[in-house]
Amino acid sequence: MGRKGETMTLTISSALARKMVEHARADHPDEACGVIAGAEGSDRPERFIAMLNAERSPTFYRFDSAEQLRVWREMERHDEEPVVIYHSHTATEAYPSRTDVSYASEPQAHYVLVSTRDAEPAEFGTAAFDGVEVRSYRIVDGVVTEEPIEII
Repeated sequence: MGRKGETMTLTISSALARKMVEHARADHPDEACGVIAGAEGSDRPERFIAMLNAERSPTFYRFDSAEQLRVWREMERHDEEPVVIYHSHTATEAYPSRTDVSYASEPQAHYVLVSTRDAEPAEFGTAAFDGVEVRSYRIVDGVVTEEPIEII
């Protein structure tokens, strides 16, 4: 993670961004969730891992604990870490809810939200990708900081 006060940017390939959007659309009206792994310390999202929303809810997501354990162990075996943790909001803007903030446990990760509601993208840091609002945040010690997204 960058130095205190330093603005971070999520740099992600258009192919990976498209996979997040496709997963969000496929699971709509329920929230979709998953991880994009990358080499430890690289801050480069590389391997897309769609996960199951154990809640199967349009307003809440939770990783299945057994699946999460398996995925995190697999990342560890490959010297990877969760570079991006993403989920969708189906009826609201792409901004972390209080519940999202309370569950954010990976301070080095980019928390990406994809909104599948019909709305115009917000101004700051928003990538209007494939007509969908996509925004990225750092969530550390309960503090939410929006960051720009560069899609390459």
